[in-house]
Amino acid sequence: MIEIWLDCLGDTAGQCERVVRELEHADVACHAAPPEAHGPGIVAFRVVSEELRARLRERSRGGTERVIAIATESIAAGEGWALLQAGAADILPIDKPFVTAAAIAARFKRWAAVDDLIESPVVQRNLVGGNLSWCTFLRRVTDIARFTSSPVLIRGESGTGKELVARLIHVLDPRADKRELVVLDCTTVVPELSGSEFFGHERGAYTGASSARDGAFALADGGTLFLDEVGELPLRLQAELLRVVQEGTYKRVGGNTWQRARFRLVCATHRNLEQEMMAGRFRSDFYYRLAAWSCMLPPLRERRDDIPALARHFLQGHFDDGAPAIGDDVLRLLIGRDYPGNVRDLRHLVDRIAYRHAGNGPITLGDVPEEERPQPDARPGVQTVGDLFEQAAHIGLLCGMRMKDISGAAVEASVRLALDLEQGNVGRAAERLGITDRALQKRRAIQRERQRPADEADCR
Repeated sequence: MIEIWLDCLGDTAGQCERVVRELEHADVACHAAPPEAHGPGIVAFRVVSEELRARLRERSRGGTERVIAIATESIAAGEGWALLQAGAADILPIDKPFVTAAAIAARFKRWAAVDDLIESPVVQRNLVGGNLSWCTFLRRVTDIARFTSSPVLIRGESGTGKELVARLIHVLDPRADKRELVVLDCTTVVPELSGSEFFGHERGAYTGASSARDGAFALADGGTLFLDEVGELPLRLQAELLRVVQEGTYKRVGGNTWQRARFRLVCATHRNLEQEMMAGRFRSDFYYRLAAWSCMLPPLRERRDDIPALARHFLQGHFDDGAPAIGDDVLRLLIGRDYPGNVRDLRHLVDRIAYRHAGNGPITLGDVPEEERPQPDARPGVQTVGDLFEQAAHIGLLCGMRMKDISGAAVEASVRLALDLEQGNVGRAAERLGITDRALQKRRAIQRERQRPADEADCR
């Protein structure tokens, strides 16, 4: 039985009663929402309003929790997108209660299955983090892996964990008889031997081919083929791969017999393939065969709040009896450091720290390798943020700003940057700033009011 809550805005309670009864027949228990309801639930509404959008932001925790908005009356074109942006996972009409209840039950059951998979050891042991963008990514990938068989394109910077995600997709693939995951790094494929790498060859196909050999397609038959850094493939080879990706048929080098291979294709790249297509370096017909589903791995700089959990996870691999605690100063250093190599870069640093550590005590400053320590004239970790604020205040004072002006400018910049980081999502931006949605909305209104005279002056 799935437990959800129901929040009725306006005079919608009567129209929701039958939906609630139908949900009970579908093993979904619906309860009246308490004032601070969070978790999976429903918000019923009659008209789209700011109150509705604020309620969705609050109930969904900025899109973290799954909330369905059900409309007792039709909504105007385009309003549904605004509700999705406010935090709704979906918008459904209530004109046919039985159909609406069935749709609600199906969605919550699907989402519950995805969340159960994410909480399973196979995911938690390998893909660590609780950052919002990371959790959103995990939900998307898990849903694609479990409930589709389509090709997947994993995008992301180097070191973000693309191969780990590919392995997760293979593990979660529901085929009962699936075979192995075959990994082929496209950066290591020699152009002269690329045909043999992918298609295999017959004996005597070329000088040195003393026996027949299976290629990646044959080895991946019945399993999953992972093409890492697919953006590095030359155009000629992209053209040769079109048929097998589309139809699952190919010929070995030097052979005349068509072979069949059934596999799930997962590709990864750090390149912007749309730009590569515009530049003529990547075939559009090949791209659309690879990217039936596409997902973007967030870089580590966008999930710094996951650094402590990742560091402890990597430490655990070095200690059989439990990882030592990480001292506050070391933790500040880890959080404040830049990681051009993303999670891989963090892992290498934690490995070096673990190798230097001795005894049963916590990780201390002395365990940090010399080359990773701050320079004598700099203060490490979080303190460097204070240095940046000090520099900004210094510039403001030199420009004649008063303390009140500097404080106001800092608040305005913080609001603007938080909204940029959360792509305009007010709920998540407010959470990042540590204020309520309403407080953030008031500050935005004040900023717009201040901006209006300047805009009117420009028009004149």
